[in-house]
This record gives sequence, C-alpha cells and structure tokens, in this order.
Amino acid sequence: MSYDYRKFYIDGQWVDPLQGKEFQVINPATEAPAGLISLGGAKDVERAVAAAKRAFEGYSRTTGEERLALMKRILEQYKKRYADIAAAISAEMGAPIKLAKGGQAGVGTGHIKAMIEVLQRFKFEERQGPARLVHEPVGVCALITPWNWPINQVAAKVVPALAAGCTMVLKPSEFSPFSAALWAEVMHDAGVPPGVFNLINGEGAVVGAALAAHPDIDMVSFTGSTRAGTEVARLAAATVKRVHQELGGKSPNLLLEDADFARAVKASIAHVVENTGQSCNAPTRMLVPRARLAEVEALAKSAAAAVKVGDPTSETTEVGPVVSKIQFDRVEGYIAKGIAEGAKLLIGGEGRPEGLSKGYFVKPTIFSDVRNDMTVAREEIFGPVLCILPYDSEEQAIRIANDTPYGLQAYVWSQDLAHANRVGSRIRAGRITINGASGDMQTPFGGFKASGNGREWGEYGLRDFLEVKAMIGADAA
Repeated sequence: MSYDYRKFYIDGQWVDPLQGKEFQVINPATEAPAGLISLGGAKDVERAVAAAKRAFEGYSRTTGEERLALMKRILEQYKKRYADIAAAISAEMGAPIKLAKGGQAGVGTGHIKAMIEVLQRFKFEERQGPARLVHEPVGVCALITPWNWPINQVAAKVVPALAAGCTMVLKPSEFSPFSAALWAEVMHDAGVPPGVFNLINGEGAVVGAALAAHPDIDMVSFTGSTRAGTEVARLAAATVKRVHQELGGKSPNLLLEDADFARAVKASIAHVVENTGQSCNAPTRMLVPRARLAEVEALAKSAAAAVKVGDPTSETTEVGPVVSKIQFDRVEGYIAKGIAEGAKLLIGGEGRPEGLSKGYFVKPTIFSDVRNDMTVAREEIFGPVLCILPYDSEEQAIRIANDTPYGLQAYVWSQDLAHANRVGSRIRAGRITINGASGDMQTPFGGFKASGNGREWGEYGLRDFLEVKAMIGADAA
C-alpha cells in the first residue's frame, strides 16, 4: 500500500498546502517508498494557527462534560481505525507488526481511556479560602512530535489539550506522518469542531521553528532531542509562551548485589531492543557489581543472541530496522566509536545482521567493561545498543547513575524492596522502575535536567495544558 497525504488538515477539512513541496517517505525495512506527504512553510503555519485561534473562542468555553463526551466519541472512532493505524506505523518506521498492533497503536487507546477517567473526576473549579480557583485552557498550542512512538506522542499531547479546552496545530515527524494523518481522520469522524485540531507537515527547522516563534501560539509541547528542544525554547522565549519539553535520556539500570540477575538481565535486554532501541527511556546503561560482571556478560550475550531481527511484517519478528538511513548511519557510528574507545564488544557490532542485505537493520549490540566517560555511555544512541558498566560499591553505582546530563528514567533491581526504594530515591530522574514493574497510563511521564520539563499522561498531562485563575470575592456571601 502506498500512502498519499499531500494535503493538510486545517479548519475541519483537507486542503492543499500554500507553499508545499513533495516529500517521499521511505519504508526503512525495504528502502522503497511508502508514500508521499507535503512539507509546508510559514504561510501554512499562519493558516493553521489562524484557524486554531478562531476556534479557541468557542471551544475554550465548552464544559468538562462536553469534552468528556467528545473523548468517548474519539475512542469509538480510534477503535474503528486501529488496524489501519498499526499498519501505517509498521510501514513508516519499521516497527514489527506485533509491536505495531500491540504497544505502538495500543497506547493511543490507553491515553484516551485514561483521559476519560480523569475527566470523570477532575474539578475545573474549586474553592480555596476567599477565592474560587478556575482551571482554564492555556490557549492555542503547537504540538511537535517525533517518529519513534508516533501515536503515543501524538495522543499524549492532543488528548490532554482537547480535554483542557485548548485548540492546536500538530506537526508530526515527516518520517512517521501517516499514522498522524489517520489520527486526523479519527478527529474528524469523532466530530472535533473545525479549527480545534489542525495538522500540517514540515521540517522542524521550517514549520517547527515558525510554530515555536509564532505570537499567537500560547504553548509549545515538544518531544524530541535535547538539541532541538533547546532551540524550541529559544524561539519561544521572545513571546513568553509556555514550553513543555520531553527530551532525551540515557537511563541507568542498577542491578544491586541482591538482585535476581537472571530475571533482571533478560528483561533489560528485551527492553533495550524493543522498538529497535528507539525509546528515550530505554535502560541502556546497565550497572553491575564488578564481581558479577562475567556472569552478567554471559546472561546478556545469551539473551541478545536469541533476539529475532528481520522483516517487520512477520509476526515472529522482535526487532525491525531503525527509522531511516540517517539514523542507521548515526547508530553505526556510535558502535564504531565504542570499539575505537576500547569498550569490550560482547555481541553485535558494525554492519547489518547476517542474511539482511537491505533495510536499515542494526545488530543488537552489547558493550561491556564500559567507563562512564566513554561516548557510548554519555550520549543517547537511539539504537539497540547496551553498555554494561561495572561498579565497586553501591555508593559508586549511585554516583555513576546520576553522572549524566539526562534524568528521564532509571531502573533498580533488588529482591529487597526497601533496599531498592532507598537507592531509587537517590537517583535524579522523573521515573524510577523497580524490578521491571510497569506503571499505567495515569503514571506521569517526564524527566529532570536535560530530559526536559513538565509531565505527560493522565491528570498530570491535563494540568500542563491549564492555567489557574483566582476569582477573589466572586461569590457574594
């Protein structure tokens, strides 16, 4: 199937770009075209922002109950298009079809359901002493999303923005645009009022920059690299708009002396290679007691060797390609750098996996005896690459865990929960996962330090799209 989404969704209809140029989206598994989109420009941004601004007057005055009803209609329509969205994700960014139909498309359903639960209990007005506190929508929002979990990041922004009463312009990644276009069709079919949700495609340096700097945009919610996030903040600063950033990560994964090593290593390898390592919260720095290093190396090598890399359309494939030639070259460069810096290569390495002559496939790669000052330990690789770092004491492990510019997520393994909690409380990260536990769609997601600011998911995500107004003396005694 070849996708054709050269039109933009603005003011409730699909329209031709005002200054678009064609862009061919490549299927990273086959290196063949998957379809076409248009890349817009500043005039398209003006048109979309104007539509969102016009719509804000009416939509911002809807009630929580009305927006709850809308959210239920969106869920109904999303379920109807679920299979189409999963297929698009697999084609545009190479996700194995099992992952695309599971976690990748499934998080869309999860975010909508979670927000329905929030809207059923959230109070947009409350009393505090002599004041009535009113939670109002922040305004017109620019939502800029990446390619790695395309529907997750679209839903994590669009859903709370709609629930808050905001209007918006979405700019998805040009590398994963088809699932976002299908999302726009879901919005239309669910009856989202014209102008409330708008979608335009374009390059970050052009359309993303124009959105971030636009005086009629009240908030930018951005997910992507820390480098791009700082540029968004710089462009937004002149108009003093709110900036919400979910940026990179280099998550430490501490295996304490009393951990179940067999379970911890197997689960950690599975997490690192999931989505071909293209997850900002992947546990890519595994910290292990030096005395147990050889044991961990054997467990990790065995687990990685069993991973099936290949055709994303096969139900048995666990790891597909990285998203693009750009990303392939980047990951291969990091692998070469790790070897050059003297890290011990346990498995994987440069070049495609055996039997794959085309597609942007990367060998699941594990480096051991890594120092935390090596490039592969410092920088976010965004590929199926794990670094194992030995430590000599628990205090040293905690120092290494925190010795990173990032602070998105951390992982701690111990058979003593009190021990795990003590260690986890000392790590500077937005989420601490103990013994592989998983949160739900209400659990806030976001980081410390260079991993960004603000929180997404559930009620915390909703609150980031709200302003608080204090009405003092508004209620007569």
